[in-house]
Amino acid sequence: MEKKVSIIINCFNGEKYLKQTLDSILGQEYKNWELIFWDNKSTDSSPVILKTYNDERIKYFLATEHTSLYMARNLAAEKATGDFLAFLDCDDWWNTNFLSSRSVFFNSPEYHFSYSNCNHYFQKKDRFEKFTNKHLDSGFIFDFLAREYLVKISCFIIRRDIFQKESKFNKNYNIIGDYEYVMRIAEKYKAFAIQEPLANIRFHQSNFLDLNRKMFFEEYLNWFLSTDFRNENYKKNKKYFSRQLLKLRLIRYMPSFLVNILKKNR
Repeated sequence: MEKKVSIIINCFNGEKYLKQTLDSILGQEYKNWELIFWDNKSTDSSPVILKTYNDERIKYFLATEHTSLYMARNLAAEKATGDFLAFLDCDDWWNTNFLSSRSVFFNSPEYHFSYSNCNHYFQKKDRFEKFTNKHLDSGFIFDFLAREYLVKISCFIIRRDIFQKESKFNKNYNIIGDYEYVMRIAEKYKAFAIQEPLANIRFHQSNFLDLNRKMFFEEYLNWFLSTDFRNENYKKNKKYFSRQLLKLRLIRYMPSFLVNILKKNR
């Protein structure tokens, strides 16, 4: 019997691109899934759009109050009943083989989470770019990710028992919660990598990271200062974490016109 995948969508006013996201789930070649749609107190037509889909695999939950993104993901994950958890942002979308390409992972107890390559889609220019041309490592990938972090949450699937066993997303973060969580998991568990781009990550003017360079830097600084570098894995990679901190510091204080020049072709 096919393993069941619980797909988590946390939505707060995501009406603009939601239909494409939902259509990509309904169009999956792999059929044994459930959608946990967590409405984080949207004030737009997102719930109306969702309810036009008549599929018993879709489960709608309305938050009692608006919470942070990562608290919402944790609450949504508590509603899941699948063997695996997948996460999809409501402005991204999957290729039809996103789930079916994980069949080896789904049936290999040796691996605990999976990630894949993806395409970046730049809304303004209607242009796709492959995220990375580097080979994605499998196995214990902490050192690999410390050098260059190459995991997108919309490309990430984890065994639900591992998610339940470990601490969940840090609810105090607004931007780097994915990074903090995956690095923590990668230190202890084995990854199954897929080289093919299986998801599409949308970049547009409303993107959260695009509007919050200051918050990105401050959260990473908080993470860096709170990290126990007596831990051997973190200690031996400290220079890479320091470089990333410096990079974010430079971007944080870079004048907006220079940032716009760097992004002008997107």
